[in-house]
Amino acid sequence: MMGRGPHAMGTIEKAKDARGALNRLIRYLGDYKIHLAVIVLLTAVSSTLALAGPYLIGVAIDTTILVGDVEGLLRISLILAGVYLFSALVSMASGWVMAIISQRSLKKLRKELFEHIQTLSLSFFDKQMAGDLMSRLTNDIDSIGRAISSNVTSLIRGSITLVGILVMMFSLNVWLALASLIVFPIMIGLTAFVGGKTRAGFMDLMTQMGSLNSIMQETIAGQRVVIAFEQQESVNRKFTATNDEVKVISIKTSTYSMLMMPLMGILSNANIAIVAGLGAWMTLQGMATLGLIATFITYSRRFADPLRQLSSIYNSIQSALAGAERVFEVIDTVPELTDASNAISVDDFEGYVEFEDVDFEYDPGVPVLKGVSLRVEPGQTIALVGPTGAGKTTIVNLLTRFYDINDGRIKIDGTDIRKIKKDDLRRQLGIVLQDVFLFSGTVMNNIRYGRLDATDEECIRAAEYANADSFIRRLPKGYETELSERAGNISQGQRQLISIARALVADPAILVLDEATSSVDTRTEIQIQEAFRRLMKGRTSFVIAHRLSTIRRADKVLVINDGEIIERGTHEELLEKKGFYYRVYMSQFKGTNGGDVKPIRLMPAEQTAPQFPQRGMHGMGGMRGMGGMGGMRGMGSRGNPGERSGTAGPGGHGGMRGEPGMPDMMGRMMEIVETFREKGATSPEGALSPEELGLPPMFRMMMQSPMGQSGIFSEVDGKYYLSEERLNDMRARFQNR
Repeated sequence: MMGRGPHAMGTIEKAKDARGALNRLIRYLGDYKIHLAVIVLLTAVSSTLALAGPYLIGVAIDTTILVGDVEGLLRISLILAGVYLFSALVSMASGWVMAIISQRSLKKLRKELFEHIQTLSLSFFDKQMAGDLMSRLTNDIDSIGRAISSNVTSLIRGSITLVGILVMMFSLNVWLALASLIVFPIMIGLTAFVGGKTRAGFMDLMTQMGSLNSIMQETIAGQRVVIAFEQQESVNRKFTATNDEVKVISIKTSTYSMLMMPLMGILSNANIAIVAGLGAWMTLQGMATLGLIATFITYSRRFADPLRQLSSIYNSIQSALAGAERVFEVIDTVPELTDASNAISVDDFEGYVEFEDVDFEYDPGVPVLKGVSLRVEPGQTIALVGPTGAGKTTIVNLLTRFYDINDGRIKIDGTDIRKIKKDDLRRQLGIVLQDVFLFSGTVMNNIRYGRLDATDEECIRAAEYANADSFIRRLPKGYETELSERAGNISQGQRQLISIARALVADPAILVLDEATSSVDTRTEIQIQEAFRRLMKGRTSFVIAHRLSTIRRADKVLVINDGEIIERGTHEELLEKKGFYYRVYMSQFKGTNGGDVKPIRLMPAEQTAPQFPQRGMHGMGGMRGMGGMGGMRGMGSRGNPGERSGTAGPGGHGGMRGEPGMPDMMGRMMEIVETFREKGATSPEGALSPEELGLPPMFRMMMQSPMGQSGIFSEVDGKYYLSEERLNDMRARFQNR
């Protein structure tokens, strides 16, 4: 039930416009006012020196070349070379300072975006594609970085150059200066028109790039599934379709942006022609000198250069503003879950949990939980069972305050969880999910993730209690072995054991467990169940159950259907009620439709082994149709997770996948073993009938199979008892295989 959020995905304030995004970007640069002042000063010096060049050229023509003064020409040439060299050095210095500012600003922006993402509620991520968020963190910020690092100094230099050229031209000759400005309005209009087109195009392009990144990220992460279902062609078609959209938008945007340079070049040449024509006429009329005309032509060409640069910069800025709007869109997202102003700190929980008439909706008008009430005493184990989509996961999501409820109250130790600081609440909650997520890094660091200040010794001790130590030490570098992305280089069962060790290190007061339904080998299954028992001992535990053994061991079973708790009680009490739970139990575990329990007509004994159990008749195994019945309790007291108590009874095995082999049958047999132990049927004197043991009628049929002939279950006058000695012998033989 984690696919959606209660109120869409959070309140997003859209970026208002390009000017607003630009102003916000400028504020990031505002922290470096002194650096910016240095850049402006250096750029002004560099631009002024560069403007002196054309003037010196004009002077050289009029005062040295026309009169044949070689010495004067050499002197002016040396001055000109020095001016250009010093201008270049100053320009390099300003670029270096700008690089420092831009990277520091980007670091701040990237950090602010990432840290803000960490504050957002799960409802935001339910509606966002991971690849699109990655694109905002990388591509969009990179486009901002390129604009800042390379274009700010160019923008300052171009602006100073334009103003300087205008001042120089009007001081030299007003008429030639006015002639140079004839094409200027056309250049401004052209820049504004093309800029508007490119900005819209860049926004579309970045949106599509986010979609493309999402497809790539999702496909690569799920490559095993793609290969398993032979969907390579399907994902290729999906990728190609989005890639084609990116291509079309990119061509359109690039076409507009590339128009700027040639159009500006045409206008620049037209401007030079106008100045040259007017200057020639004025020279013939004695109104100007040849050197003045050369100076104006050079200034006219220089005047067009900043405009061409500004047009190119404008395109880059449009791309940056499009990226900035997408970045600020996330930064402006308001977290739905925040601490109340009077929220209290809690160092420890006793573990008393209470739901009072809780209503909840992911989407307005679509209730998911309706009037849910429950009370759990400290140390109790609660098994949550029910059909898929009934609301089991939603209950634990609300307990951990991943979402806020619409109505009612959830209290821990008598305090509404909305009045408890989120960090303190979640620090006291341990979560072990069936879909285990481990991070790339060492095994030790993944275990320590439960409590970052845990010592190596504490992590190793937690791994020992979680039955993970032995396999970890067999890894190439033991606890320092590097795990790949999502820990793909270890097995699913090993990932589960590490996640249990991680929860043990955290030492939570309340546990939330979602038992794995996936099949693992029996030895690992037994280790996982033992670790679960140790983890749950002494802690209030909520288990989304997938195994019958968990339901039988739970202090209370909550049957959830259509967002309501329709039945509650122990396993035996619910069976006696003969209600919803009874009907599902009978259909799942006893092969009937919930009516009177009668022996089921099965195949002859010689055909039983390869046929049993069939799909949908899981024997004593997983109960997937009800959302499962799993988990264990009694795995070590809180604060001393290694303390063993009771029998290290091996757990059962989940639902089947195809015909079972020896590991599947062994796992189901161990479920029955636990039933014998719970009822005390472990000696001839304590022998009980299948009905007294609560076993299905098919148990008698099982006794005709190789499992029954193993001698683990012995019969005395129609009653049965468990032979621990034969069981230990069989386990030893199986584990040595």
